[in-house]
Amino acid sequence: MAGDDLVFAVNGEKFEVLSVNPSTTLLEFLRSNTCFKSVKLSCGEGGCGACIVILSKYDPVLDQVEEYSINSCLTLLCSLNGCSITTSDGLGNTEKGFHPIHKRFAGFHASQCGFCTPGMCISLYSALSKAHNSQSSPDYLTALAAEKSIAGNLCRCTGYRPIADACKSFASDVDIEDLGFNSFWRKGESREEMLKKLPPYNPDKDLVTFPDFLKEKIKCQHNVLDQTRYHWSTPGSVAELQEILATTNPGKDRGLIKLVVGNTGTGYYKEEKQYGRYIDISHIPEMSMIKKDDRGIEIGAVVTISKVIDALMEENTSAYVFKKIGVHMEKVANHFIRNSGSIGGNLVMAQSKSFPSDITTLLLAADASVHMINAGRQKKLRMGEYLVSPPILDTKTVLLKVHIPRWIASSTTGLLFETYRAALRPIGSALPYINAAFLAVVSHDASSSGIIVDKCRLAFGSYGGYHSIRAREVEDFLTGKILSHSVLYEAVRLLKGIIVPSIDTSYSEYKKSLAVGFLFDFLYPLIESGSWDSEGKHIDGHVDPTICLPLLSSAQQVFESKEFHPVGEAIIKFGAEMQASGEAVYVDDIPSLPHCLHGAFIYSTKPLAWIKSVGFSGNVTPIGVLAVITFKDIPEVGQNIGYITMFGTGLLFADEVTISAGQIIALVVADTQKHADMATHLAVVEYDSRNIGTPVLSVEDAVKRSSLFEVPPEYQPEPVGDISKGMAEADRKIRSVELRLGSQYFFYMETQTALALPDEDNCLVVYSSTQAPEFTQTVIATCLGIPEHNVRVITRRVGGGFGGKAIKSMPVATACALAAKKMQRPVRIYVNRKTDMIMAGGRHPLKITYSVGFRSDGKLTALELNLLIDAGIDVDVSLVMPQNIMNSLRKYDWGALSFDIKVCKTNLPSRTSLRAPGEVQGSYIAESIIENVASSLNMDVDVVRRINLHTYESLRKFYKQAAGEPDEYTLPLLWDKLEISADFRRRAESVKEFNRCNIWRKRGISRVPIIHLVIHRPTPGKVSILNDGSVAVEVAGIEVGQGLWTKVQQMVAYGLGMIKCEGSDDLLERIRLLQTDTLSMSQSSYTAGSTTSENCCEAVRLCCGILVERLRPTMNQILENARAVTWDMLIQQANAQSVDLSARTFYKPESSSAEYLNYGVGASEVEVDLVTGRTEILRSDIIYDCGKSLNPAVDLGQVIRLILVRILDVHLMFYNRLVNWRFCLFSLRRLKERLFKESDFSCMRSTRQMKTGL
Repeated sequence: MAGDDLVFAVNGEKFEVLSVNPSTTLLEFLRSNTCFKSVKLSCGEGGCGACIVILSKYDPVLDQVEEYSINSCLTLLCSLNGCSITTSDGLGNTEKGFHPIHKRFAGFHASQCGFCTPGMCISLYSALSKAHNSQSSPDYLTALAAEKSIAGNLCRCTGYRPIADACKSFASDVDIEDLGFNSFWRKGESREEMLKKLPPYNPDKDLVTFPDFLKEKIKCQHNVLDQTRYHWSTPGSVAELQEILATTNPGKDRGLIKLVVGNTGTGYYKEEKQYGRYIDISHIPEMSMIKKDDRGIEIGAVVTISKVIDALMEENTSAYVFKKIGVHMEKVANHFIRNSGSIGGNLVMAQSKSFPSDITTLLLAADASVHMINAGRQKKLRMGEYLVSPPILDTKTVLLKVHIPRWIASSTTGLLFETYRAALRPIGSALPYINAAFLAVVSHDASSSGIIVDKCRLAFGSYGGYHSIRAREVEDFLTGKILSHSVLYEAVRLLKGIIVPSIDTSYSEYKKSLAVGFLFDFLYPLIESGSWDSEGKHIDGHVDPTICLPLLSSAQQVFESKEFHPVGEAIIKFGAEMQASGEAVYVDDIPSLPHCLHGAFIYSTKPLAWIKSVGFSGNVTPIGVLAVITFKDIPEVGQNIGYITMFGTGLLFADEVTISAGQIIALVVADTQKHADMATHLAVVEYDSRNIGTPVLSVEDAVKRSSLFEVPPEYQPEPVGDISKGMAEADRKIRSVELRLGSQYFFYMETQTALALPDEDNCLVVYSSTQAPEFTQTVIATCLGIPEHNVRVITRRVGGGFGGKAIKSMPVATACALAAKKMQRPVRIYVNRKTDMIMAGGRHPLKITYSVGFRSDGKLTALELNLLIDAGIDVDVSLVMPQNIMNSLRKYDWGALSFDIKVCKTNLPSRTSLRAPGEVQGSYIAESIIENVASSLNMDVDVVRRINLHTYESLRKFYKQAAGEPDEYTLPLLWDKLEISADFRRRAESVKEFNRCNIWRKRGISRVPIIHLVIHRPTPGKVSILNDGSVAVEVAGIEVGQGLWTKVQQMVAYGLGMIKCEGSDDLLERIRLLQTDTLSMSQSSYTAGSTTSENCCEAVRLCCGILVERLRPTMNQILENARAVTWDMLIQQANAQSVDLSARTFYKPESSSAEYLNYGVGASEVEVDLVTGRTEILRSDIIYDCGKSLNPAVDLGQVIRLILVRILDVHLMFYNRLVNWRFCLFSLRRLKERLFKESDFSCMRSTRQMKTGL
């Protein structure tokens, strides 16, 4: 029987696709075949939330619509037959009006670069829809649910606080006065006034409805696609599925047949081969059911993880094991993955591909079993047996269902069940380092008043083994024993021999220590209390892992000023509502022209080797590939150049030799991005490592082989004072201490991207997501051997940069331009996430060796440093690192400061600027030294810090002219002010008391200063007043989310308002910022250093001053015959008089203001569980002297995101050292010392890490 056509709806619009490759995802279709661009490609793995949409399914039997969020990057288009899709631009847009979600996101200043914002809005909408359709509490969205709705969405700009506030503004139980700064109300207004000013939300009007035409189609047709055209089968029963498998491929292997439900597995295991047929098993009733009885719960294999969680959480209180499993499963992936991914798919990946699954560990501990079928014969296996059986993924065996037994304690026994998980993020969207689940039946021993373990099941997973396991030796040892310290110690000793990660497992000792910690955390409370709590709550300071994280809270001070209206006011960021709806256009959102080609990079996998050839597997050109471009395709008059900085240039392509892993070897050009990406996986590069030497892979090797970059004298920091004298004055010295700092990825939400269009007369138009358009223009022109005026680089906005879109964007745009010139067709490149992270380089790793001298009172007298900076293979901007590191490190008065800094050239990807390059490392080095000094003196580190803050005299000594005037040095004032505002002294004493009273949890509190050297750069600007009085503005700066356009808009409104005519006070809405165009705005330099907004504002202020002076004579003439002059009248008359209404200036900062110092102080209090390694930031306080803010809302958002980013910086940079952190390694020695120490536990001293604030 012939099947149906593929029909579905997007934002109410009907789409009928007559033929499509079954591997096509919804994201591919939306971005290539519709005008809806709010869905973004970022990670391509279902882990970031940039691509999510609302999926609506209609059930004609129940006449109900089911609605939930899904990843469009993983969802296959053919699976959506008869479904309706809603995107953020479908909720609302410029034409039909913005949705209340969009308005509130804008009003709470919750959008910066904006690339992730549409996905955030969809996540919130999904939560609102779920609350509206909930049978238990319709229309009631809790603040906790609102906050959790965005738990799976990544943002690299805002720091989440304003996003969470925007979400919670929809909650029924939120205290509206606790919400953060916004544009809807002002401080002091009543609650009723606040509620009235929020954009109203009406579920009956603001929730989308299912299209009627789809309902009719579903009622009338059987909803099965034509297998011939779509290569897609939808069996309606297990028997039909078995028949398809039997007839399609008689052998043991399915070959090119793939069973799918949500297709979420491709987010982890990339699909590199073509399947000839897909079988959608999600509609099979026998595999979709959930049955409950006294024996337990039976769950079909295709039931989504979200529905499994709902079923488990619905159980009554006596089945708390189910609820514990459900709570833990909420930490698996994120809500949109759980909405699509099936429990069976998770189990099959774990069994057949060693996927690090939490679910298998949970089910193993709960003694679950699985049912499978093959050729009509069913088989039941317990979870442990299933995991060690031969892989079923590539066989005809199909997993049918899972059974979880019901565990109930008797009147004389206790039932305990706990689950554990250690991951980068505790609430999901991160694979575990290790997980565990423990079930125990316990009873009282009448003779000893102790607790006997009658039965236990101890499961561990994701630690680096092939699958989850039971610690059977430990189970056997514990069974029948009375719990005691000695029994616990022996159990832990046995466990250390069982948890053995594979050889290639990272951080194996850390994972083993976590396993020990988890078991200890489970059993120790039973020993101490001699009783149990059936709800599984812990005592003695232990953390219940099921307890929800507290709601985010904030206290913000915002100072607005009307003095320079509208400058200084908290104006909503320009285009924020468009960003929320998804209408804001990024490079990859620009529609492709006909015959547009797509590029993908082939990069080197060797650090140093000859390149003998570049081809494809089997010498067969992959489908869709039109060309492979290498250095040989660069015009003879051009150069093999990929970037340019003030320090030199770098290669675009490797030539005969590749000099680093990750170096670009070639660009594959194909008819689609998918074909281009797939072709790179089939690329074969033949290397030859003979007669080429050995690569330099470490800074030590670089020094040994003199592989160094020479730092120009003007970028060499100067030493301070006499180091010999300083060391002689020291009472004590710490010598030759070594530190190592790792690297860090950018992870901007929008990867590197470019679009190149050939133009007439040998010209090119290149759209690039770059922070440096003018440098990009120069590189392209040089590479192609054409004048710069033949290259027009345009940048409207960037979806996150953090320095990574400065230098690293140039090779992408240049390769794109080269391909467009060669092919004489439009070419676009959107680098996939993996390639981007391999090629981008990231932050500079460092090796630091220091010797420090100090007096017995903590006063520093001398610091001697040796720094080895790993710059990678190219110079990039690495030669600014010595100066940047020293500028940050000089925040303390070291007495005398001497250093030897070497910038090392290694055969690794070149490093580049990443958010405060050098300053993050410099500050960390300084604080590490201070901590070490305080520890060696047994002094409070806060006292040592205060003693060594600069006086104005020492500030001038270390920073010279940049120190400014004495009254500008505010750091000591900020230090004292934070002590009061943060209640620092009382809290420090509270931390000491907490640590005295808690054995296994410790707190630390720390206060640190910061000094930042601000450097302004010359910047052009242009302001043009058009015929109707509207204003067009061009600046050199790039909008990367920092609010540059908004601040410039405010400054132009202020500057032109100085004409003082009617209407000149309300020009803000009449001002538009234009995209940066290198042929229109020359000498544009780059956007970096946190000063571009201010520089651009000064440039346009000067322009406005020129225009006001030109308009003043015209205004005076009008006033001779009229009482008042309106803005429109003035401009109309000025045009009639041929007044030049366009002004361009080039702002050059005066020497007195080109450099100055900014100051800040921060304090944080944290808590660490010494057993499990779980950490929590309890509170952070920051005081920052920013002068008068141009826009407090924008600047506050920048500061808030700074907190989160710095946390991530520290975690990612120093994670390689995690196994060396004493409080995170739960060793047998420490356990024995603590368990058998005779002294009172409450008197135990805190660890050194806690004394010094970690």
